[in-house]
Amino acid sequence: MHCTLLGVPVQSGSGRKGCNMGPNGLRAAGLGEALAGLGHDVVDLGDLEPAPRRAVSHPNAKLKALGETVSWLDALYDKAFEISGNGLPIFMGGDHVMAAASVAGVSRRAKEQGRPLFVLWLDAHPDFHTLESTESGNLHGTPAAYFTGRPGFGGIFPPLDAPVDPRNVCMLGIRSVDPPERAALKESGVTVHDMRAIDESGIAALLSSFLDTVAAEDGMLHVSFDVDFLDPSVAPGVGTTVPGGATFREAHLVMEMLHDSELVTSLDLVELNPFLDERGKAAILMTDLTASLFGRRVMDRPTRSYG
Repeated sequence: MHCTLLGVPVQSGSGRKGCNMGPNGLRAAGLGEALAGLGHDVVDLGDLEPAPRRAVSHPNAKLKALGETVSWLDALYDKAFEISGNGLPIFMGGDHVMAAASVAGVSRRAKEQGRPLFVLWLDAHPDFHTLESTESGNLHGTPAAYFTGRPGFGGIFPPLDAPVDPRNVCMLGIRSVDPPERAALKESGVTVHDMRAIDESGIAALLSSFLDTVAAEDGMLHVSFDVDFLDPSVAPGVGTTVPGGATFREAHLVMEMLHDSELVTSLDLVELNPFLDERGKAAILMTDLTASLFGRRVMDRPTRSYG
């Protein structure tokens, strides 16, 4: 498979410094080498630069770094569409606001190919705020609302040529939801599997059902993987830790199932903050999980030393 790595060192959506180092953290953990070692053709395009800043404003005075964030989204929207035409793009963040543009760009590609885009959202948070509803003002809480076509982003975020049908979105591992998001999700059509659902039904059964739907629709599948999907005990390098996340083994099972499905066409790796990590623990785990998605089996796993 041809894999294109693109760093997106945006941190303006999170309100916390450090995740702009995420792309280089993944490089230092050997992401490119791990994929090449599995027989894939890997090209690293380096890091994206933001587009020229547009004059944008919004009546919600709590919004933080709106102009800076929009500049990143403008640049990534076009680049995501471009590189999704040649192999499988891997967008290395950076905070999760980048998914607004990475998903919108690959959704435009899917529309051009006459196929529906499905999104697997692996995250502690649904990121389903609009620009009006966010109380924190941190724009990394808005991407899923934007790319599913919720109102209020027009004229600010990039034009949305191909909104993702909310019924094509599956959120897995959710465990921190604000009241406005909860209300919006209930009427959206998005499938939300929180950690209780995983505890009760098992992560394999929930994911298998979604993958069956993607396959039946001949869909393209974008996976948006936030570090805080994982329990902080196994992946501490993130600024938005929420206890009770996916275990090491559950996360590898998800990735192995995704590989077996042969459905994944694009990938986000977001919210890695090396400044908060412990001797590269989260970066190495993210690399190992990505290798699982691209075909590494249990017998292939190297012994890791954190000394």
